[in-house]
Amino acid sequence: MENTQSKHSNDIRLVIVSPCYNEEMQIAESSAKLNGVVDSLIAKGKISSDSIILFVNDGSTDHTWDEIVKAHQSSSRVCGLNMATNVGHQSAIMAGMMTARSLADAVITIDSDLQDDTNAIESMVDKYRDGANVVYGVKKDRKADPWHKRKTASLFYHVQEFLGVKTIKNHADFRLLSRRALDTLASYPERNIFLRGMIPLMGYDAVTVDDTLSPRKTGESKYTLGRQIHLAIDGITSFTTKPLEHIFIWGVAMLGIAFLMFVNVVVAMIIGRAIAGWASIMLSIWFIGAILTMGVGLIGIYIGKMYLEIKQRPMYRISESIGL
Repeated sequence: MENTQSKHSNDIRLVIVSPCYNEEMQIAESSAKLNGVVDSLIAKGKISSDSIILFVNDGSTDHTWDEIVKAHQSSSRVCGLNMATNVGHQSAIMAGMMTARSLADAVITIDSDLQDDTNAIESMVDKYRDGANVVYGVKKDRKADPWHKRKTASLFYHVQEFLGVKTIKNHADFRLLSRRALDTLASYPERNIFLRGMIPLMGYDAVTVDDTLSPRKTGESKYTLGRQIHLAIDGITSFTTKPLEHIFIWGVAMLGIAFLMFVNVVVAMIIGRAIAGWASIMLSIWFIGAILTMGVGLIGIYIGKMYLEIKQRPMYRISESIGL
């Protein structure tokens, strides 16, 4: 758990990266609250006075960027990155971290809705000062989340565990990374990124802090069911080929069932009890067709990811920045 940090505590420059999408109603409150956290840490001598807060506007369609500009005008500590287009939550976080990499000794990522516990930021800094390169905020409970989100999240973690994807249970994207960890992450060339899987893959000894989830005060979650499903598919297909192995196993099982059905038909013909069964034939056709279609679709997802990786297009493009 050793890192290369050799500065005194009050020389540690912290950058808090906060991705946001259509959060115009939340920015002012988030800025004020994060400023309070930074002020407290500076007063306690745990970070340097030139630590900053970096909001990353992920191509919002409302006035989120205007609110970030206003927040910067109120506090020079608040900075902003404006993506040229919506690149997705994971890429927006990556843009913020890679921008902050040359500016910071440590980076903390936290969503701008601040449902994660900002009080845990101090614990993360303490863990970093003790030598941790990676600190995860792990939710003690998800009572603040809607029922359906709790259930889908639980299913998500179980499926990932079953398929061999290494992640931290009940951890989203609230974490601290040292500059050393950021440098390692920057060496990963993937375009289809899933940070919850990539960061454990780096192999650093990591520690956790408790994260108590709070209800949103304004707006609504941008993680719709569709976005959750997309994230789950990315997480699985980017880190394991086991679904392809399972398709092969299902194919072998279906071949065995087909053989048993063939034996049954032959026996029925021999003893004179063969009955033409339209329903059973159609059911078999539809069942096999569904399995084949799912298999082809899954293989298509993997091929599509290979296609995107081969093109090597930029993960994001920053149209403008403020305060940097």
